[in-house]
Amino acid sequence: MLDKTLSLNGKIWFETPDGKLLGHGRVELLERIQQSGSLRQAALQMKMSYRQAWDMINYMNEHFGAPVVISHRGGKGGGSAELTEKGLKAIEQFKLFQQKFQEFLKTNSPLIQI
Repeated sequence: MLDKTLSLNGKIWFETPDGKLLGHGRVELLERIQQSGSLRQAALQMKMSYRQAWDMINYMNEHFGAPVVISHRGGKGGGSAELTEKGLKAIEQFKLFQQKFQEFLKTNSPLIQI
């Protein structure tokens, strides 16, 4: 039997008692909204329904205490969406925490032989 070396790995997310608030997928959604200026485009790029994307944004807007995304209904030219300062801060804080988590795993992860 071959020896295998294992190391620790993991993902982080922030949650409330009601459920997941922010994780990799939601950060990606926020970043794509920021880049495209559109919730619809961000959802399409992530291959998710507009409804699913809207539900995620709505949940974050309600549970962060202030909106992370503000949407503007469309007319002839279509609508738009933009991140608020709260949304930008959420991305920044998540990435900082993720970086610290990865550093922790790297420096504290004993290699395990099985």
